[in-house]
Amino acid sequence: QVQLVESGGGLVQAGGSLRLSCAASGDTICISAMGWYRQAPGKERELVAAITSGGSTYYADSVKGRFTISRDNAKNTVYLQMNSLKPEDTAVYYCYADLIAGGSSCRGPAGDYWGQGTQVTVSS
Repeated sequence: QVQLVESGGGLVQAGGSLRLSCAASGDTICISAMGWYRQAPGKERELVAAITSGGSTYYADSVKGRFTISRDNAKNTVYLQMNSLKPEDTAVYYCYADLIAGGSSCRGPAGDYWGQGTQVTVSS
């Protein structure tokens, strides 16, 4: 019933930019927070950035000043603008949504949902 669809990954040279998008769909869902994790070969999955429906943001130290997360609550969509990309940013990026239930407007399911992942490759 709930689906997260990611887009925007690709191949870019060091110093370039990419913009990732993630759209959540479902019947009468409410999202408390969305964010992006990434996982590179041989490394653990790490939280890159997150944003709440109220607009509070979090960034990993490694991306502060280079990445910007934003959201469109009406469209249940989160974006990650990635600037000044480095080869070490190469990873599969996974979108995450924390769904909540309750109240007249949040009758959908609650829980954690994940996108399929999108590959970001930064060449030197």
